[in-house]
Amino acid sequence: MSAAAPNILLNVNGIEVIYNHVILVLKGVSLQVPQGKVVALLGGNGAGKTTTLRAVSNLLAGERGDVTKGSIELRGERIEKLSTSDMVNRGVVQVMEGRHCFAHLTIEENLMTGAYTRKDGKAAVAQTLEKVYNYFPRLKTRRSSQAAYTSGGEQQMCAIGRALMANPSMVLLDEPSMGLAPQIVEEVFEIVKDLNQREKVTFLLAEQNTNIALRYSDYGYILENGRIVMDGEAKALRENEDVKEFYLGMGGGDRKSFKDVKSYKRRKRWLA
Repeated sequence: MSAAAPNILLNVNGIEVIYNHVILVLKGVSLQVPQGKVVALLGGNGAGKTTTLRAVSNLLAGERGDVTKGSIELRGERIEKLSTSDMVNRGVVQVMEGRHCFAHLTIEENLMTGAYTRKDGKAAVAQTLEKVYNYFPRLKTRRSSQAAYTSGGEQQMCAIGRALMANPSMVLLDEPSMGLAPQIVEEVFEIVKDLNQREKVTFLLAEQNTNIALRYSDYGYILENGRIVMDGEAKALRENEDVKEFYLGMGGGDRKSFKDVKSYKRRKRWLA
């Protein structure tokens, strides 16, 4: 894999994930994340986006989940058996859905927990902290506030900032827009874009808000019922009629799935 495609940072190949030994959640999911790109995992609630991210970061065990088929490679190395801390040491950090912060700690204390695995000294950590504050000036203002008493947007920024404190090469970002006002969502995605372009951080983000995700991504995969139903360059997906109709709210009809949209279109073509 790595010889054929040296720019591919993450290669997920045909994985199946089962919870509690019986519930099949992912059914042959394959995707690639090139170095230095932003890749979006799109789809509704329950499509399998969070499970895909957890499979990559090896957080499935805590949910009684297991990758039972396929392979996951980071820079050409199989990673399914690595611990989550091994993944952090290899530069992969996940920002969980739901703005997880330590409520009783201050914003700055929360951020510093992200540097726990760093071995490059206090000066380097302090430099990263200053960089995080440059990207999130609001956090600098609130640095001594308890996380519990900050806004949802500030908590989301804190969660992303804490991930950045580990100095990652790749961030797995789960539902960054969830529960946030549109203006804050835009602000968060602008920061993601900045981090990607200036710091060369690679992002794999799971997002229900297809519209904003495709505006800030290079490539997208649409998941439905644990399968990839479509993928392509973000610009091409934004312009795709089926995607517009089903995910961007630009068409009528009352169909229950993206698959229904596609088969409906095919039937229309055949009947014509």
